[in-house]
Amino acid sequence: MGIDFDELKNKATDALKQHGEKVEQGIDKASDFAKSKFGDHSDKIDSASGKAKDFLNKNKEGGQDGGGEQPPPAPPQ
Repeated sequence: MGIDFDELKNKATDALKQHGEKVEQGIDKASDFAKSKFGDHSDKIDSASGKAKDFLNKNKEGGQDGGGEQPPPAPPQ
């Protein structure tokens, strides 16, 4: 008995299609909170939230087929 990753991916994609707006609102809230704590890094926080929204929108529209391209690794701090 294993994990059906295709089924899991399909469920996640369906959830994003149905609740994408709420997920995007959550990204905005998390970004605002992070900026309130680490305001001197707000440019990096904005960049990360923008990338998260881009990824969300790609996958909400059916985006990456079969795993597709992985995002590049984060630069060292």
